[in-house]
Amino acid sequence: MSADHHHHDHDHNHGHHHDNRYTDMQARVRALETVLTEKGLIDPAAIDAIVETYETKIGPRNGAHVVAKAWSDPDFSGWLKRDATAAIASLGYAGRQGEHMRAVFNTPDTHNLVVCTLCSCYPWSVLGLPPVWYKAPAYRSRAVIDPRGVLAEFGLTLPETKKIRVWDSTAELRYLVIPERPEGTEGMSEDELAKLVSRDAMIGTAIARAESGKKRP
Repeated sequence: MSADHHHHDHDHNHGHHHDNRYTDMQARVRALETVLTEKGLIDPAAIDAIVETYETKIGPRNGAHVVAKAWSDPDFSGWLKRDATAAIASLGYAGRQGEHMRAVFNTPDTHNLVVCTLCSCYPWSVLGLPPVWYKAPAYRSRAVIDPRGVLAEFGLTLPETKKIRVWDSTAELRYLVIPERPEGTEGMSEDELAKLVSRDAMIGTAIARAESGKKRP
């Protein structure tokens, strides 16, 4: 499947819970980590440091900064539309799985959703570690077939009149959703705006909300 978009108007909720898909796999990973630690082959502290770096320092705060700057700086927003890779790199966010980026902007008429149907390509440099549900087969298949229903399962119900575009990431190109700027945020600084942007909003399974700054996921 090429990196393209699809417009679906279906709204079916099959009751899937993506966050619970890989419970068994997570248990296996923990067991493997325990065995390797006991054999002295890995250092748990080093693993914790890497995870902490990607979760809190690399992303998704980096992506939130990109979004906030796009909201507040028209010139940067235009650059992001023309050459997202260069614009994002200008903020110091480049490297692993973030070499080739495209920013897709939500509008009053269109909502964007990102998926990787073939594997789990994900822009680590701006979003950090991918969530478990992003890699789950259920999300990877249904996001294309029934994006409106999948969004509803995440608690995001969009008007039937709003078009949904699904962008399929590949090893050559990864996507970053620029959510719409919440109303009533005109006087906020970039740092304040960044706190309104969640990881899920930059994947497209959520939207940016003014009140979300009080409780960051």
